[in-house]
Amino acid sequence: MESLAKTSVSETGAPSGSAKGRQTRQAIIDCALQMAGRIGLEGLSIGVLADRMDMSKSGVFAHFGSREDLQIAVIRSYHDQFEQEVFYRAIAQPRGMPRLAAMVQRWLQRVSVEMETGCIYISSAVEFDDRPGPVREALVAMIQTWHDAVRRAIAQAIECGHLKADTDPQQLMFQIHGYILALHHDARLLRLPNSLALACRSLDALLRAQATPAGLALLTPCQAHASQAAQGDVAH
Repeated sequence: MESLAKTSVSETGAPSGSAKGRQTRQAIIDCALQMAGRIGLEGLSIGVLADRMDMSKSGVFAHFGSREDLQIAVIRSYHDQFEQEVFYRAIAQPRGMPRLAAMVQRWLQRVSVEMETGCIYISSAVEFDDRPGPVREALVAMIQTWHDAVRRAIAQAIECGHLKADTDPQQLMFQIHGYILALHHDARLLRLPNSLALACRSLDALLRAQATPAGLALLTPCQAHASQAAQGDVAH
């Protein structure tokens, strides 16, 4: 099975401990992940988490050697969720347009939920874009992993004859990502009620413009389902 490439990011200062210790550690990460979507990674602190978890600072600190280790653990946890919800479900589809369309669909579904909860990848990019260090490296590595997977799906769609032969995978990936960022911006900041529908139509038009007749035949049901699924998530 294909998989997102594993990054070399390590989480130092976190003891493996007992099963209860691992459960506590995961509970702290889950709490931190929920908070980070709204206040960002920089808003996290051992003290704030200790209050939220009804633990002592030393108790939380025992699971993370530093706030930096906590931030990296949160990024990794978010990446794992993204991988399960978007990547693995998408690659269950056949190579070519079905898989690429499923990636776009699942990505839209994920963003439709994050219109309310916030996105770690996007909010953290603002915080760490000009701040070198382990946290930025972890963030870049995991985002790049996903982008590489989408580019690979685009290349496969070209090989399958579902996208035009002169399609530039990097350019198409850039455009897809651009619409995702625009959706998040307009939905979260501007509160535009039709932003999801606009993103769905824009991505549909983008893929249609690059599709071959064979690709178009496979694209229609995939993108129709994408729009319905994303709108269903928001309504829910």
